[in-house]
Amino acid sequence: MITFSGVTKRYADGTVAVDELDLELATGEITVLVGPSGCGKTTTLRMINRMVEPTSGTIRIDDVDVTTKDAAQLRRGIGYVIQQGGLFPHRTIIDNITTVPRLLGVGRKEARATAAELMERVGLDPKFAKRYPHQLSGGQQQRVGVARALAADPPVLLMDEPFSAVDPIVRGQLQTEFLRIQSELHKTIVFVTHDIDEAVRLGHRIAVFAKGGKVAQYSAPDELLATPAPGFVTEFLGGERGLKKLRFFRELADA
Repeated sequence: MITFSGVTKRYADGTVAVDELDLELATGEITVLVGPSGCGKTTTLRMINRMVEPTSGTIRIDDVDVTTKDAAQLRRGIGYVIQQGGLFPHRTIIDNITTVPRLLGVGRKEARATAAELMERVGLDPKFAKRYPHQLSGGQQQRVGVARALAADPPVLLMDEPFSAVDPIVRGQLQTEFLRIQSELHKTIVFVTHDIDEAVRLGHRIAVFAKGGKVAQYSAPDELLATPAPGFVTEFLGGERGLKKLRFFRELADA
């Protein structure tokens, strides 16, 4: 369980990115944070691993305040996937995946064996192990990013718009693989996107952020589509026409 209690992030110029956030993210589920640019969803994600420090309030992972842990050690226990993989360009794919386990003291042979297993799990051909990131497609790089985030077997996985930089066909394939992997591993995942279609497809629960860093609605996808909060949420989902489209694709996915 990840719990936000009265969390605010205010910058030196007075800008409030997140405002008095109270949110509980369930263990073993995918919680999607969705909303327009500048609404605070990525800031919220990054406060979990202390890449951004909150101004006030408390963030707990399984009842442990994240600020009581060394930031570097905290991050090594949390998987993190960003756009375009964020891979080290000078390291081979296998060495990119073994980065965190090696930092944690895992032997080279053991770390590489785990990396090879993860490559298979995320659908990467073993022949890519000795290649470099620039020799892979965007979709393949994203798969490496997911494998690297899973390499130390973290209970929590943070994903910041991980599939937004690839074309729609590859994006759909990555989403399908992601759901398959989650069905096997049951990680606690916080997933940021600006795409409501992606949120509805992937999330067990969806937090819709409005401008000003406030959550306008937090609910399961079916509830969100059936009874969206009036005003901002309904508009963000595309009005009545957009809702009908989302409901239709949701029904197809469940069929």
